[in-house]
Amino acid sequence: MRAPYACDPARSRGRLVAEEESHFRTCFQRDRDRIIHSSAFRRLKHKTQVFVEHEGDYYRTRLTHSIEVAQVARTIAGALGLDVQLTEAVALAHDLGHPPFGHTGEDALHALMAPFGGFDHNAQAIRIVTELERHYAEFDGLNLTWETLEAIAKHNGPVTGELPWALAEYVSRHDLELQTHASAEAQVAALADDIAYNNHDLHDGLRAGLFTDEEIAALPIIRDAYREVDRRWPGLDPHRRRHEALRRVFGVMVADVIESSRALLAASGAQDAGGIRAAGYPVVRFSDALWADLEQIRAFLFRRMYRAPSVMEIRARMRQVVEDLFPLYMNDPALMPDRWQDDVARAEGEVGLARVVSDYIAGMTDRFALLEHARLTGTRVAEC
Repeated sequence: MRAPYACDPARSRGRLVAEEESHFRTCFQRDRDRIIHSSAFRRLKHKTQVFVEHEGDYYRTRLTHSIEVAQVARTIAGALGLDVQLTEAVALAHDLGHPPFGHTGEDALHALMAPFGGFDHNAQAIRIVTELERHYAEFDGLNLTWETLEAIAKHNGPVTGELPWALAEYVSRHDLELQTHASAEAQVAALADDIAYNNHDLHDGLRAGLFTDEEIAALPIIRDAYREVDRRWPGLDPHRRRHEALRRVFGVMVADVIESSRALLAASGAQDAGGIRAAGYPVVRFSDALWADLEQIRAFLFRRMYRAPSVMEIRARMRQVVEDLFPLYMNDPALMPDRWQDDVARAEGEVGLARVVSDYIAGMTDRFALLEHARLTGTRVAEC
């Protein structure tokens, strides 16, 4: 049953370019489908989550991460009576703007773009779905509904202060009301992201040998999960034991968000989606107790995984790739493919050119960035 504060596709604020709507899909379903069929979504399969894409077949990429986020988001949205299709669309689109090499690539590109308006992956996602996807006859981008664009732009909360240039440029012609919280569906997608990466980073870190089952079994939430598995299946095969424990951790996080958010949504008194935006605080949250436990898990992952010496060594090499490519394209834009030359011709001055170069690099997969770096510098990344 749809909750009164859910986004209703029949009452959508519509698309920037008017279209005849489908007779058998809601507008939010069409948004989701357009995202799935976009070039940017396909490229996520070769983009880093934590480990560089070629390091192993079983590590998460941005694509597998996004699929896992969407699965969690659908579950939570359904339990809360929200629009599942809108929630899924946002979950699938939330990482479209990531450049190659994950946050390492983003940090490098942001530093390089500092004189030209900076770089932010959420803002870049908006740029992709409103400008850079160029497949349709009547418009650039995907022409998504206002609700989906709003959710992509501010699923992590209101966007205040100086805006990233890509976002500022778009909202100057299409107001996404950045000063408010987004819909409950957007908030669910944001929490689903937290749940997915907390869980799968534990899996990937264990697979990489960065820490052991015994070490994470000392952490809150995880401790109880391993104890329950050992009680029910003494002597279980280590891989099955790990899987059974971590799926229980997953379940604890999902159940906590649902229970906590039901109470917050009821207390908000919201009678429509606008009431959620006007509430002034997030209505989809972990409980305070679970949040405190997750902070300990995050601190452990930061120390033992994200800042592990082996990971930091690779990050330094990947950062160098981006830092080498950017000035090469700035000094000789003809190095970019022919289809980018129209954008180069329209670019206004150094700032405009830098933004074209940023768009081009941000769209690269890990694999393509490494190949381009080797082609243009004659140096393999291992030799950096």
